[in-house]
Amino acid sequence: MTIQTLDLAEPFFSVRHLEHLTDYEITGRVIVLNLSTQPIRVEQQVLGHLQSVIVADTTLQSVRRAVVIERFDAHNDETALFAGVKQQWPSAYEVRQEERLLGVEHYMSPKVWVDNIGLTMYHSGSVPLNVGLHKEHPFCAEPGFKEVHTQIVGVGKMQQCRERDIATLYWEETMAPGTTHRPMYDAEGNFPWHQFETITPSIFMAVEILP
Repeated sequence: MTIQTLDLAEPFFSVRHLEHLTDYEITGRVIVLNLSTQPIRVEQQVLGHLQSVIVADTTLQSVRRAVVIERFDAHNDETALFAGVKQQWPSAYEVRQEERLLGVEHYMSPKVWVDNIGLTMYHSGSVPLNVGLHKEHPFCAEPGFKEVHTQIVGVGKMQQCRERDIATLYWEETMAPGTTHRPMYDAEGNFPWHQFETITPSIFMAVEILP
């Protein structure tokens, strides 16, 4: 039974990694993401694998593995929040050196690994973001790599396309705080052409899963 505090998003949000807990008391409002294939029970509801939701003043039951994000809605002035983030987090291009990120208002927190799970917060500062459709993830070339994203602040959308052309869009999921899009990879970890796009300036959490 472990409760581990992760420092990737301080001082803006508090992130905790939970493992093997019979129950976990929630005070106030938090986002919870289930990392286990075992459902988490929340009163009369269940939270499935790689599903997330906002819960408030309740108890999580049967937590095999999960991430909890606290203080996601504690910032009354989002403009000030985003300004603070830009001062503290480098641009994604500086860190990853991917051509599609050059000149894009996309900033990233430190990445924290807990066993096979990597967590990073990203701030997408422009509307549109224009981060670019992509299938590959050069920053993690390990075969079988998988990834989902959880919305923390603002509103965005995850888009999937048949080709590297937004005109071939066939699937779009709107993401508000507390939302994780459906996994889009196949059993071998292959991705379609996809991108995150902003509806408002946003912060989301990338969840990288190694085999």
